[in-house]
Amino acid sequence: MKQSVKKRIFGMLWKGFAPIRRLTAPAPTASARENVARMSFPNELILGQVKELVREGHTVTIMVKGYSMRPFLEHCRDSVVLAPFSELKVGDVALGEIFPGKYVLHRIIGLDGDKVTLMGDGNLKGKEYCRREEVAAVVRTFIRNGIAIPADDEKWNRYARLWRKLLPVRKYLLWIYKLNLEQKS
Repeated sequence: MKQSVKKRIFGMLWKGFAPIRRLTAPAPTASARENVARMSFPNELILGQVKELVREGHTVTIMVKGYSMRPFLEHCRDSVVLAPFSELKVGDVALGEIFPGKYVLHRIIGLDGDKVTLMGDGNLKGKEYCRREEVAAVVRTFIRNGIAIPADDEKWNRYARLWRKLLPVRKYLLWIYKLNLEQKS
């Protein structure tokens, strides 16, 4: 019975995350990934450069690190395409500099004049704040397992709005999500 209920909950949550379009190359197989050397750099070093590239008008693709955007973005599985922006709106996922050299990739949950309020989808509490000029970039595309999902995809945004409304019960849903991930591995 418990397994059936869990499957139904996840089915409802993830039903709308159908593939939108595949990138030019499929995601590498497990054996191909084992032969690739992965380099990791401190966020302070890389994200400062990302900020500069975006300010010059480039788009930058980075792999997501951390768990604060669960269940939408998963640590070392998903990537995002960061791009320049002309306006910010509530619901956008943005790269914000909350302290000098300290960046977060979180969803905008509030705009009040020059003040931007950010919160990770996987966070139960705790918000970060920055000014509009400290927002380095916004996400234009989410990449999950080699499949690109535009940030303005209506299904993706519908689930994100629903997730924000579920804040009081997020801890239980995230616990079930984490259990499901542990069972798969």
